[in-house]
Amino acid sequence: MRDDDKASIQPLWRGIDHVQVAMPVGGEPNARAFYAGVLGLTEVPKPPVMAARGGCWFESGSVRIHLGADAEFRPARKAHPALVVANLRAFVEHAGLTVRWSDEIPGTVRCHLDDPFGNRLELMEG
Repeated sequence: MRDDDKASIQPLWRGIDHVQVAMPVGGEPNARAFYAGVLGLTEVPKPPVMAARGGCWFESGSVRIHLGADAEFRPARKAHPALVVANLRAFVEHAGLTVRWSDEIPGTVRCHLDDPFGNRLELMEG
């Protein structure tokens, strides 16, 4: 294959549509309390075929998080989505979040927290 042929088939990435995070089966009430009640995301309906499997979806603007029920759930302690929020420090304080602040990336304001299931989330100022 010639180099110009390779260039013509390179993907043009545009963004991430959503992030899937696992939760235990039956965890929907805790997911709603945290992702909607604490983080302020809006729950959106899942297509009926998918809703039958459990879980719930949340979004705000271009941020979309899907919580999927997993019978063999194990929390993601390292892998995580990083969500960008304006006025991060004020939001954390207002929401009463328990976070772990990090200054490891110079010039970046960010913190980590755990959802009700022990999954790691990162919040970044943006």
